[in-house]
Amino acid sequence: VQLQASGGGLVQPGGSLRLSCVASGIIFRSHEMAWYRQAPGKQRELVAAITSAGSTNYVDSVKGRFTISRDNAKNTVDLQMNSLKPDDTAVYYCKAVRYEYAYWGQGTQVTVSS
Repeated sequence: VQLQASGGGLVQPGGSLRLSCVASGIIFRSHEMAWYRQAPGKQRELVAAITSAGSTNYVDSVKGRFTISRDNAKNTVDLQMNSLKPDDTAVYYCKAVRYEYAYWGQGTQVTVSS
């Protein structure tokens, strides 16, 4: 199983980034997919998740700014991040979950700074 995240980088406050995670080695359409983030000195937190049926949920701090989506034909899950703030700075990880099985990607750095 491999989850490959990409799309991170340095962006100014108010800017946008789109993260993408491509999965292999799993039946993608059967897995719930999620994005987590971990800032320095803080615990990893759930940012957004999307079920196999397409239902979504978000942490309150990103509601209205971030959008999670999936493409089951391409085995990808994306996170569109708009109106970025310095507090969004973190390493972002994608995760695939089905029943008791969970798989993590390697992380991509997002830095929001002027």
